[in-house]
Amino acid sequence: MRPLSAPPRPHARPYERIEPPLRRAPAAAAPRDPAPSLWAYRMQRIMLTPHLRALLRVGVPCLAILAGGTLWLGDPDRRAALTGKWTELREAFEQRPEFMVTLASVEGSSKDLAEAVRARLQLDLPRSSFDLDLEAARQRIEALDAVKSAELRVRSGGILQVLIVERAPALVWRQDNGTGAAPALTLIDETGHRVASLIERTDRADLPLVAGAGADRAAAEALEILAAAHPLSPRIRGLVRMGERRWDLVLDRGQRILLPETAPVRALERLLALDAAQGILARDLAAVDLRLSARPTLRLTAHAMNELRRAKGLPIVETDL
Repeated sequence: MRPLSAPPRPHARPYERIEPPLRRAPAAAAPRDPAPSLWAYRMQRIMLTPHLRALLRVGVPCLAILAGGTLWLGDPDRRAALTGKWTELREAFEQRPEFMVTLASVEGSSKDLAEAVRARLQLDLPRSSFDLDLEAARQRIEALDAVKSAELRVRSGGILQVLIVERAPALVWRQDNGTGAAPALTLIDETGHRVASLIERTDRADLPLVAGAGADRAAAEALEILAAAHPLSPRIRGLVRMGERRWDLVLDRGQRILLPETAPVRALERLLALDAAQGILARDLAAVDLRLSARPTLRLTAHAMNELRRAKGLPIVETDL
C-alpha cells in the first residue's frame, strides 16, 4: 500500500490498481532427434557384420591366448620341463597293466609253423600294446612260405592273437639243378607258391608230381589236367613241363601223353573218350601225341613195332635193351 503522502503517479487514476508486468514464458526447447549420427550409424552397421562379431568374440581371445603361450614357450627351460612332463605322463599311461601284452597265441597253423611264427614275431614280452608294430609283424609272418595270410589283434587279458591261414600243398615239384645231384623236391600250392621243401618223395606220396622248369607258374593248369585225367589216376606218375609251354602226362609202363599247348584239357578228354571206346591206352604204346588236334599220333614201343614188322614180313630191327 502506498502512503497517503506520496505523490500520485503520472497518468494514474486515483484508486487505480496497478498490475505488475507479465513475465514471458521461456521458449520451449527443440525436441531431441533419436536418430544416430551418420558415423554412429556406420559403426553400428559394421559391428553387426557376422565375421567381425566372430572375430571379436573368438579370434581376439584366441590370438591373445596364442600370443601368451608363444611368449611362455619362448623359454627353453619351460619347453624342456613341459616335454619331460608329457613324456612321463604318456609312459605312465602306456605302462598300465591293462595295456601290457604278456602272451602270444598262434591259431590256425600246425605246431611246427606256429614255432616259426613265434620266432618271426621278434617280440620281447611283456611289452605295452602301444609299442607293438602289428603291421610290421604281420609282414614278417607273411614272408614265411607256408603262410598265406596273417591277422594280428590284441585281446583283453594281455594276449596277442595271431590268426594264420596256412598254405595247403597241392603238388610236389621236382627240379633238376643241372649239377648231377639229386633233384630238389618242393611243395607248392594251387597257385604255384612255395610251401616247404621236401626230403623224400614218399613223405607226400598223396600229392601228384610235376617236373620241369616253369611248372610252378602253370600249377593251376596242371591241377585242371589231373582233374580231367581222374579215370587214369591209378596209372598217373606225374606231369612234365616241356619247354615251359606245354605238358606231358606220364603214365606207368613208360607211356606218355603229349598234350597241346592250347586247350590241353579238351584234348585229353577226347583221348579218354576214345580210350573208353577202343582201349587205346591199354595197348603197347610208347606215346600218344595230341599236339595236332586234327591228327593224333600213336607211337608204338620197340616190341610192338617189331611185331608189326614181322606181321608185314619186314626185317626185325634189333634194339638195345
